[in-house]
Amino acid sequence: MASTYGIRTRRPAAAMAVGFVAAMSLSGCISYWGGAPPCMPPDYTVSPTAARPGDSVTITAADATCDPRYGHDARVLIVVKDSTGVEVLTITAPMADAGGFSYTFQVPTTMKSGIASVGASPDGVDWCDDTGRNNRVGRGEPELQRASCAERVKPLNISR
Repeated sequence: MASTYGIRTRRPAAAMAVGFVAAMSLSGCISYWGGAPPCMPPDYTVSPTAARPGDSVTITAADATCDPRYGHDARVLIVVKDSTGVEVLTITAPMADAGGFSYTFQVPTTMKSGIASVGASPDGVDWCDDTGRNNRVGRGEPELQRASCAERVKPLNISR
C-alpha cells in the first residue's frame, strides 16, 4: 500500500513539472533553452569618477563577449542626471555591432554639485528581453517601454 501511494504522488508531481516547463517555453521565458542565452549589453565605465564643471568625462564599453548583433548603424543612448535628478545631457552616440563605444562630454557649468548619474544603454533595443533574439526597433516604430528592468547607471561625483 505504501509503494502505491508513493507512485501516485510522484506521477502528479512529474506531470506538474513537465507542464510548468512547457508553459514557460510557450510564454517565451525560457525559449533559449538549447540555444545561446540572451546577450546583454556590455558593462560600461565612467572616467574619471569625480569631476568639476568644464572637465571632460569619458563613458566607455568594450565589445560584448557574446553576439548581440546591434547592427551597423547602432547607437548608444547616454543620459546624465545631476544630483537632483535633472537631465543635463541626453544624446545618442555611435556604437559597434557588438556594443562597444566611447563618448566624451564636458561637464556642464550649470551642473549641481553632488553625486550625478550616468546611464548608457543601446538605443532602440529592448535590452530587458529574455528571449535572446535581436529585436532592434526600426525607424518609425513605436517607442519601447521598459517594464521589468532597472535602469543601469554609474555614479559621477561633481564638485565645485
